[in-house]
Amino acid sequence: MPTDSATYFKPTLDNVKAAAKKLEGVSTLTPLTKNLRLSKHYQANISFKREDLQLVRSYKIRGAYNKISSLTEDDFTKGIVCASAGNHAQGVAYSCQLLKVKGTIFMPAPTPKQKVEQVAMFGDEFVDIILVGDTFDDSYNEALHFCEEKGGIFIHPFDDEKVIEGQATVGLEILNQTIKPIDYLFLPVGGGGLSAGVSSVFKLLSPQTKIIGVEPEGAPAMKNSIEKGKNTQLSHIEKFVDGAAVKKVGDLNFEICRNNLEEVVTVAEGKVCEIILEMYNKDAIVVEPAGALSIAVLEQYTEAISGKNIVCIISGSNNDITRTEEIKERALLHKGLKHYFIVNFPQRAGALKQFVVEVLGATDDITHFEYTKKNSREKGSAVVGIELKHKDDYKPLLQRMKFLGFYGDYINNNHELLDILT
Repeated sequence: MPTDSATYFKPTLDNVKAAAKKLEGVSTLTPLTKNLRLSKHYQANISFKREDLQLVRSYKIRGAYNKISSLTEDDFTKGIVCASAGNHAQGVAYSCQLLKVKGTIFMPAPTPKQKVEQVAMFGDEFVDIILVGDTFDDSYNEALHFCEEKGGIFIHPFDDEKVIEGQATVGLEILNQTIKPIDYLFLPVGGGGLSAGVSSVFKLLSPQTKIIGVEPEGAPAMKNSIEKGKNTQLSHIEKFVDGAAVKKVGDLNFEICRNNLEEVVTVAEGKVCEIILEMYNKDAIVVEPAGALSIAVLEQYTEAISGKNIVCIISGSNNDITRTEEIKERALLHKGLKHYFIVNFPQRAGALKQFVVEVLGATDDITHFEYTKKNSREKGSAVVGIELKHKDDYKPLLQRMKFLGFYGDYINNNHELLDILT
């Protein structure tokens, strides 16, 4: 049940306006643009709030600068510390450079190189970067330990009043940029800073708008917490959508979001990858995984949004080109166009040729082939990856494979085995 509105923090309109004033000349007034392709597809008026066009390529500069600029000179002498999967780090780094304050930034070791380099560039000589741990939560704990030992001022990426007020300026801009009432607002949810801030503004100025929070399927921290009625930490998360993959949302953010959001839904990581490629190829827009969430969810609301005014917040574009092959692979798996099998080759000469000629369809393509025993040649079993032109080609392929005695196992659903073998 929603919490009594008097018992938890809510950004005031005056404070959000003050944050917007403070951010003038620091953050970009990003455009709110209609997307003709998706508007036609869904028979709706769909607009994108392009936070990917910020100088640091995400909305995170808003909260970071609003928080850091509110600190005292004494705080500055202690130094700034933060933990981030990438975007908050860039916002903090740029803020440190602008305000001439020393910062120490903790990031997970697997953070894409592109994001690490951007942080170093924005921070210049004012920041030190420490790569540690496998996830945001690992880096977060290390950053807190550093603050305890060194006395630095920790800038939380989402669970902070000033950070939330800074992110809320996105909502203020959206409502200043549109004349027509907004029926649905779709926004990504990671730790909850953006969703808490923007939803608070909308509840004050556009209460009729239905606000939908979107999380990756592998990290449903907000959805899980709302269903349980308390902020709850996940035991495990899928880290692919790194900008929105947290085990636990902020306490402040949770209380706001469970009161303000119409609902929180999840999107499969493979669908996110499909949208990333689609946006690049059809709209010439580069989005990071978290930035694609608000678009990837539209398919689930096809009937609800028809004929309505829709806004999707594209939260960021910090995507590493080295992830392209993984993104393509995940998209194909999600669309049912890529399948992996354990293929048992009969103990006879010419078995491999028969597989290619009689099992594969005319447009099927082998994209991965590896014998499970390295000394086997046309004998024994192999891991075979097959890409299809059409999803419906899967069943005939499977039937031929079984009829001719080649089928061993289907491993698309065995994620651990698939990761090892491919």
